[in-house]
Amino acid sequence: MRRLLMGLLMVSTVMVAGCATALAAEARQAPGVSISDPPPAAVAELLRKVDIPYEQFTLANGLRVIVHEDRKAPVVAVSVWYNVGSKDEAPGRTGFAHLFEHLMFNGSENAPGDYFEPLREVGATDFNGTTWFDRTNYFQTVPRPALERVLFLESDRMGHLLGAVNQETLTNQVGVVQNEKRQGDNQPFGLVEYAQLAALFPPGHPYRHATIGSMADLDAASLEDVASWFRAKYGPNNAVLVLAGDISAAEARPLVEKYFGDIPRGPENRPAEAPVPTLPRPVTEEMKDRVANTRLYRNWAVPGLLDPDSAALTVAAGVLGGLSSSRLDNELVRKDQTAVRVSAENQAFHRVGIFEVQVDVKSGVDATAVARRLDAIIAELRDKGPTADEVQRVVTTEVAGRIRGLEQVGGFGGKATALAEGALYANDPEFYRKQLLALGRVTPSDVQRVLQKWLARPVYALTVAPGERGPYEEAAAAGALLRAKSSQTQREAAAAKPAGNGANGAVRARRTPPAVGQIANLDFPAVERARLSNGIEVVYARRQTVPVIRLAAEFNAGVAADPRDGSGQQTLMLRLLPEGTTTRSSVQIAEEQERLGAQLQPVVTRDRSAIMLTALTPNLGRSLDLLADVIRNPAFAPAEVERLRAQQLALIAEELTQPSGLAQRALPPLIYGPDHPYGRPPSGVGNTAAIKAVTRDDLVRLHQSWIRPDTATFFAVGDVPLSTLVAELERRFGDWRAPASPMGRKSFAVEPPVARPRVVLVDRPQSPQSYIYAGQVLPVRGADDTLHLRAVNEVLGGNFLSRINMDLRETKGWSYGARSSVDLLEDRSSLLLIAPVQADKTGPAVQALLSHVRDLVAEKGVTPAELRQVVNANTRQLAGQFETSAAVLGALRSNALYKRPDDYWERVAERYRAMTAPQLDAAARAMIDPGKIVWIVVGDAARVRPQLEGLGLEVEAERVE
Repeated sequence: MRRLLMGLLMVSTVMVAGCATALAAEARQAPGVSISDPPPAAVAELLRKVDIPYEQFTLANGLRVIVHEDRKAPVVAVSVWYNVGSKDEAPGRTGFAHLFEHLMFNGSENAPGDYFEPLREVGATDFNGTTWFDRTNYFQTVPRPALERVLFLESDRMGHLLGAVNQETLTNQVGVVQNEKRQGDNQPFGLVEYAQLAALFPPGHPYRHATIGSMADLDAASLEDVASWFRAKYGPNNAVLVLAGDISAAEARPLVEKYFGDIPRGPENRPAEAPVPTLPRPVTEEMKDRVANTRLYRNWAVPGLLDPDSAALTVAAGVLGGLSSSRLDNELVRKDQTAVRVSAENQAFHRVGIFEVQVDVKSGVDATAVARRLDAIIAELRDKGPTADEVQRVVTTEVAGRIRGLEQVGGFGGKATALAEGALYANDPEFYRKQLLALGRVTPSDVQRVLQKWLARPVYALTVAPGERGPYEEAAAAGALLRAKSSQTQREAAAAKPAGNGANGAVRARRTPPAVGQIANLDFPAVERARLSNGIEVVYARRQTVPVIRLAAEFNAGVAADPRDGSGQQTLMLRLLPEGTTTRSSVQIAEEQERLGAQLQPVVTRDRSAIMLTALTPNLGRSLDLLADVIRNPAFAPAEVERLRAQQLALIAEELTQPSGLAQRALPPLIYGPDHPYGRPPSGVGNTAAIKAVTRDDLVRLHQSWIRPDTATFFAVGDVPLSTLVAELERRFGDWRAPASPMGRKSFAVEPPVARPRVVLVDRPQSPQSYIYAGQVLPVRGADDTLHLRAVNEVLGGNFLSRINMDLRETKGWSYGARSSVDLLEDRSSLLLIAPVQADKTGPAVQALLSHVRDLVAEKGVTPAELRQVVNANTRQLAGQFETSAAVLGALRSNALYKRPDDYWERVAERYRAMTAPQLDAAARAMIDPGKIVWIVVGDAARVRPQLEGLGLEVEAERVE
């Protein structure tokens, strides 16, 4: 751990109370160190902080390579973007781009087997692949010594894939993708996208069909289709490779030449042209779905991200429904209180975009009247335009988000993504910056102009109301049988092919993966501590990568602090804090956040309540002013209480329509007991009766009992010295005193009931999938040593390569993903099993999951290969795991909750390396009991119950409320 030398006002890592008090007193006497005096930073100043320097070169085969050097951590993000997406699919071949993304994770000619295995072995983090209308990408962040291994893997699947793809692999992945489709379709509003695309885009338009494709087209996929698609689309000249992190362009070039240089150029994929269509007349449709509230949609096809109007459309969406203080929020949610949630977004794709508005109508309110009001608000903004302040708040919010994203080199939204997206779509890696500059130039008249140009055209208006769904398009069982019938023939044909068939049939000698170099132990940021004069502890780690402070004002409360008959009240109380104080209204708080580029977010977990602040360093003081006001001076205005009450009742109703929500509400009272603090819905939203019954006075008393200095700790990660942060906190919280009322105390005295294994069936008609959710209470608490148990869980279901996922997904193809977790809590923790599966495989899936648990604790303990995978992954991934300040902040908080030392994460690698398989087997047998697992199945009871009755477990029906 780095030890930082601290300046005059800084404190040592271990500080006695007297020194801390002296520091706080000095801070109070030295207001000159405050950075809260300047006005909010101007957009132009913020834009100067957005910069991703890069170098680029192109190989002879056309592969474009972009390198960004960032030495903050010994990791490199490797991101490969292919210029192919679902808009390039021919009729009858929908879903192929996404299906191919799956196939490219199933091994290549010189790296057979699942790609997640070598990625886990080298300690990769943030690894995945995605497909969208315009592109397919694969990305991972790896330790610098593992970079060559990953370049080998990426180059092998780019140039040498087809020899590894056979009918068995194709059949399996078609099943996996179809279950991914079922999983999405099974959600409330899960069928809306299909209706939107069909209405907005005419037949033959490249954006008319969803990326996931149709069941029929997926059924029809053949090996010949796969080979043709690969050869036509996946050449190096259709790709961009970005390396971002602990590497220079000079270091990168010979490595890229070595692994990618001899891949032959393929045919050039020219993305399909896609004009922006205009509906000939307004289209109004209504859809029935198993939803809690009526939702109103307004959609227009608009230009894509390269069009000059795109920036102004983005600002327009922010003003209308993107900001917390948006027009729709202020009018429908706050003023009229006829809606519980609103949004507006300009979804800008490569060729076209979709401008979408959503309004969730409050239960019991006339949706037709809300629709008229919605259209009037849109028309007013279109006719009169926004104010200059609204435009500035949207732009500041967008720029602040990009600044926060600069900290991460890879993942879904890091610097590699920004560079790759610009290179692929705009032929300009700096396009991200030009987009922000364009946003900064947007004026109110620009917004008015684009609204009048694009939103004055005919609208697609969709209403989704509660009711029964129509018939569901299922996969044809015959399709799978047809594919399976030719499996042996296809395998024999594949075996007869010469090795090394590249993108255009070129042949290359087999090669072996390069070795992985020595990966250094984690150097976790030094943890510093101080106390304010009123005793509040400040736990801090300094990270100087971006001008951002992340702070958690945490209170020892959480869902477990709810009154016995008041489930959800802690969440309601905390959500009300940023909705009005004695000096600021809800709208004023929202607007101030937007001007500052700050985020205030109430968060309630089972064990803690917190207000999370993310602030730009130049605006730290003013952001802390807001934080202090909402924590110390909430108004609990009666109108706001009623508004937030209605929103939380809507959240409860939504949970009762979701497969996962129903399951997560059903299980806790069965395994913990209804009177245990953990026997409540883990989301924290509570139950309807308790939220309806709570009064304003109850909420005030909850605040006085739990949100107070004697239950508080400040955890923070940022780029300023600890002394500066302490001074700022002292000015705003140093004189905060606990009220005279008693401090709240949680009680875990209630023992969980004796486990009774059974299957509890929750009927959800018309479900194409069943959601399996099972658990047992474990004989461990969060502060216990659970490392061996957590390692065992990784073998069972804790990662992609785990036993249950590889079986249910990669072998059987019944699920898009199955997993398990150790739900580590302050008190008694639990083991959870989660598996959404196709409805006709529900019973066999439960049996398979139960068999895996029984095998693990009996004769099929942890194998040497499984142990090696767990050790390698968990020791090599640490640098990537803590690349961002958000991850470091999470570690500070979890270390405190589980009573771990500050250097816990620096020492964990040596503990993993010392693990043995017998130790893990002993932990599994001591903690996990298959005979104590309670199984929740949410699905269509008429289809599912007969499958469950043959399992040898009691089957009960339950209605969840």
